[in-house]
Amino acid sequence: MASPILQSRSYHHGDLKQALLTEAEALLRVEGLQGLTLRAVSRAAGVTHAAPANHFGDLSGLLSELAASGYRRFAAALSAAVAAAGEEQRARALAMGRAYVAFARENPQLFLLMFRGERLDAMRPALRDAIAAAREVLRSALSGRPDAPPASPLQRAAEGIALWSLVHGYAMLMLDGRLKGTLGALPGPPDELAFAEAVLGAVRLA
Repeated sequence: MASPILQSRSYHHGDLKQALLTEAEALLRVEGLQGLTLRAVSRAAGVTHAAPANHFGDLSGLLSELAASGYRRFAAALSAAVAAAGEEQRARALAMGRAYVAFARENPQLFLLMFRGERLDAMRPALRDAIAAAREVLRSALSGRPDAPPASPLQRAAEGIALWSLVHGYAMLMLDGRLKGTLGALPGPPDELAFAEAVLGAVRLA
């Protein structure tokens, strides 16, 4: 049965691809990656089974385009957080970390898909460009420290990987449910985003 959103629509040129991605993400949220197939997406959109293949080629193509869409939204969320934090490096890094974890919590299945390289086509231009944009935002979170001496390329790279490892590791522990015991034992207990703030604050980021 077609999605109620799409049942009464007549597609214009270019609309169908986005509609298929919208349905694919909806299926991903409800069914998980195992329930996301070209046939399921076409059925949800109320189109022929050939329609997704015409736009994406195969399932890897569809997943790659969906991941690219996720990376673009991810980069936008991180960029907005970093921009709002001002120029001080630690504030920018903390803001990026909070936004990173928040995106993962709000989009758990999409986040996991984005980092499952074995299911994606890394050579697909849309995905390659979206990943590059997200990485640039991550790098920018460690810039803007005019009062500090210039860092060497090695130091800048190490700082970036250290911060990424911290926030990505936290996000994965959160999605895997491995923080529940720790959080449950704390007074309150704090929610996952509040605890992320405490974790980030406990680590020297500048």
